[in-house]
Amino acid sequence: MSRASSDDLFFTRTGLDRARVEGLVGEALNGADDGELFMEYRQSEALGFDDGRLKTASFDTSQGFGLRCVAGEATGYAHTSELSEEALKRASAAVQAVKSGHTGSLAEGPARTNAHLYSDENPLGGQSFEEKAKLLAEIDAYARGLDKRVRQVSASMTGEWQAVEIIRAGGATLRDVRPLVRLNVAIVAGEGDRQETGSFGVGGRMGYDVFIDPLKWRGQVDEALRQALVNLEAVPAPAGEMDVVLGPGWPGILLHEAIGHGLEGDFNRKKTSAFAGLLGSRVAAPGVTVVDDGTLADRRGSLSIDDEGTPTSRTVLIEDGILKGYMQDRLNARLMGMAATGNGRRESYAHQPMPRMTNTYMLSGDREADEILSSVKKGLYAVSFGGGQVDITSGKFVFTCTEAYLIENGKIGAPVKGATLIGNGPDVLTRVSMIGNDMKLDPGIGTCGKAGQGVPVGVGQPTLRIDGLTVGGTAKAA
Repeated sequence: MSRASSDDLFFTRTGLDRARVEGLVGEALNGADDGELFMEYRQSEALGFDDGRLKTASFDTSQGFGLRCVAGEATGYAHTSELSEEALKRASAAVQAVKSGHTGSLAEGPARTNAHLYSDENPLGGQSFEEKAKLLAEIDAYARGLDKRVRQVSASMTGEWQAVEIIRAGGATLRDVRPLVRLNVAIVAGEGDRQETGSFGVGGRMGYDVFIDPLKWRGQVDEALRQALVNLEAVPAPAGEMDVVLGPGWPGILLHEAIGHGLEGDFNRKKTSAFAGLLGSRVAAPGVTVVDDGTLADRRGSLSIDDEGTPTSRTVLIEDGILKGYMQDRLNARLMGMAATGNGRRESYAHQPMPRMTNTYMLSGDREADEILSSVKKGLYAVSFGGGQVDITSGKFVFTCTEAYLIENGKIGAPVKGATLIGNGPDVLTRVSMIGNDMKLDPGIGTCGKAGQGVPVGVGQPTLRIDGLTVGGTAKAA
């Protein structure tokens, strides 16, 4: 389905009458502080190629609505996959119990811009199922032909097309149509009894066409193999406190997890964030500027409007080391006396919105990457990360490096495996001593989890030097 109108999806096809729906929403929200009807239609697919054959293939269509009524700090929420007037009446009756806590104030966000940040074309219909399966088989064959050490290849394609309409009291209506695709390749390379993995993924709010050009996907396979072969030569990582250089781009995931979540409005309103109450204070080294920007064209974390209907914006969180702002949805912004920033996001109609990141990244500094590396006598160069754990209240984190190297006398040395970075997010910000001029965004693969909800996000940063970070390793003590 492509270029379907909102009326086609939510009214004509279901038999709903727009005027009656707007009346029911107005009745449900009358006397409340905030709320909305969030209607959603989504198509999604996933194809997985593994062990030389297509192993998984799925296609799913879902629809539904969530009705939210907010009074004070209380929220009434009802959702269903049934798009009918009767279902909306039941939901309206269910959510109105919270109105007794009405405070009579609202938190409006940025003005509507009508910015068109991505195409509304449905990426799922551009190529046939056979063409997609053939592409994955070609990726598998190409990867296996590159090097005799390739033992296993996994390739996957996922895509979705989401249409939403948000109706507020008084009939205000906001709409968005959101494409999202991802192509991922993972390779296991082995020599003797040892084998290691490398992977690379790309994606964004666009069609598959951008990625299925052989020049594009072959480069992706080459990168996955390069990582696997590097890891095949890796030695056990040392442990201890040392200077660490983070590469540009995807290593921004550490910034996202260790720092970004602590700058979301709900944690700060409840004073459970390490950054609570510090607006206007120095929280990072001079030169550190961090923004959350949902307005970048075609990026995975971008949105024309958030899931409350607020236009996304470029929110400066930290400027030259000074804490300037938080990421806000409407509820937390209202309760904190601030403006909504367009960061109210939800996984689907079955979930309530909450403050979430979009594309969160650190701006460039003025140092060359080579200059930063050459400044470190002995340390670690971390290029890519896998999983990690973060405690929002304390800011403590542990991150696993999937590609990292020793730095010896200012030169990149042997690759290492088993390295973990251990630290405290707010503390790490103060230990940034050099900031590169090479800021890069990730290739479009991020998914953020919070309170059981997953949403697509983007991350990024320039090359960074962090002084005196604890590194966990697997090398035996001398």
